[in-house]
Amino acid sequence: MQHRRIPKRRAVVTGAGIAALVAAGVTFQTANASEPSDAPELKTLSAIAAGKLASTLDRDLGADAAGAYYDAQAKSLVVNVLDEAAAEVVEEAGARARIVEHSPAELKSARTALKQDAAIPGTAWVTDPTTNKVVVTADRTVSAAEWKKLAEVVDGLGPVAELQRTKGEFKPFVAGGDAITGGSGRCSLGFNVVKGGEPYFLTAGHCTEGISTWSDSSGTVIGQNEVSSFPGDDYGLVKYTADVEHPSEVNLYNGSAQQIGGAAEATVGMQVTRSGSTTQVHSGKVTGLDATVNYGNGDIVNGLIQTDVCAEPGDSGGALFSGDKAIGLTSGGSGDCSSGGETFFQPVTEALSATGTQIG
Repeated sequence: MQHRRIPKRRAVVTGAGIAALVAAGVTFQTANASEPSDAPELKTLSAIAAGKLASTLDRDLGADAAGAYYDAQAKSLVVNVLDEAAAEVVEEAGARARIVEHSPAELKSARTALKQDAAIPGTAWVTDPTTNKVVVTADRTVSAAEWKKLAEVVDGLGPVAELQRTKGEFKPFVAGGDAITGGSGRCSLGFNVVKGGEPYFLTAGHCTEGISTWSDSSGTVIGQNEVSSFPGDDYGLVKYTADVEHPSEVNLYNGSAQQIGGAAEATVGMQVTRSGSTTQVHSGKVTGLDATVNYGNGDIVNGLIQTDVCAEPGDSGGALFSGDKAIGLTSGGSGDCSSGGETFFQPVTEALSATGTQIG
């Protein structure tokens, strides 16, 4: 792909590219960054529009892009770059540029080291675009000996990484939208989709790994598994086998529903809402992308959306959406809707692509 030639320092683009990554509980800072003065006027953007602009700038800047996030208060996109020349390109496009210290290659190297040396159950790591660091989080199940090992690995990475503890426990929420059951398990329907003109629905892969035939809340069998992907990813595709209504909407548990007209990529800072059969409807914001979570028992899932939206067992598979756009499927987290915590979601766009389905 051709990129605008930008002199000065360059770095290797990671798989995350412009996608910004962050762990829950992080105190947002602007350490290791500077902001050019006399910047052109910023564009006022929605979170979805900001995500599209971030993708465009990722292509234009190539290796000079070092993460991005949406400033909901200012309604603008913030893009991390490595030099003044790249900052000018960002500002010309109507976004705010931040010159940061750590390149995508350095952040990727830190994540690779963590995967090799610190893949401990009960841990998660993501790259925080607001601090330009990899943030490692350990839950309450991580022992003192494991914490010591983890601290040694993180310390060895230097200023590019930091370690923190969460009071909760990282686990899949097995126990959005409407309740679906099978055997002794209960999850939530995510989004209705179509494939070849036939109706299906998406839910969490850790649900479809354990359950193959699904019923609705009345006990009527409504579907059979078609695709299941967990761990690694966390999505499942179920084909409707019953003649039931399957509108493209999400239950808001107040007598109404949110129409879903398509899918979109998440952007850090995006305001989102989750619907699930245990805790119903809760809202918050996206705090990170491309998160790696070690749920335990070898169940490691990559590429997840991280949020501060609460969820509990039974909410798994439920819908995460922003306006009329499908964003994610509830995977798991470390808290509940009394104490809070972080919740992770399988990106819907990846699940749609992998299963050959579309919102319908």
